[in-house]
Amino acid sequence: MQSVQEASSIGAAVIAAQSTFRRVMDATARPGSIEVIPEIAGAPAPLSQAAAAIALTLFDHDTPVWMDAPLASSEAVAAWLRFNTGCPIVADQAQCTFALVADASAAPPFESFALGTPDYPDRSTTLILQAATLTGGPELVLSGPGIRGTASLRVGGLPEDFVMQHAANRALFPRGVDLLLVADNHVAALPRTTIVTRA
Repeated sequence: MQSVQEASSIGAAVIAAQSTFRRVMDATARPGSIEVIPEIAGAPAPLSQAAAAIALTLFDHDTPVWMDAPLASSEAVAAWLRFNTGCPIVADQAQCTFALVADASAAPPFESFALGTPDYPDRSTTLILQAATLTGGPELVLSGPGIRGTASLRVGGLPEDFVMQHAANRALFPRGVDLLLVADNHVAALPRTTIVTRA
């Protein structure tokens, strides 16, 4: 028989997952806003708190996941993801539903991931990029759907050509990748529809 403690732990995990999902959806609906993700215990480095919580919430056995070298080289990360989510881990970037990138500054080119098709634009990759900070880096100016006027986001640790890559990605609409930027237990979203420029 399930103990009261076990039931309480499961209930807390469900509530945390629901909260994380809501925060990710809020961040996506309002690009540039920074949402706080509930902290979780036991995620192995170099997986960040926010990336781990998002993985627990969005990954399952039907979502192939690709990881960059710092994450892929960690047996602990792979085992943790498989045990907690059941997600298949793939080596081909073009075949993944989600990509986990521990070092956003060294992220592969966006076009190397699944970009969807005109008929099925949802068959694309969502990149989860671990940034150095979401509050103290170079300023990005955002505009587009979900933003009244413009919004500002200061992200540290992005590729030098990030703005150019994002513009090329946006030009593919309705195809293209979507981005979740995470640092510590915070997340901000940059959907493919967002216009990004340097301040």
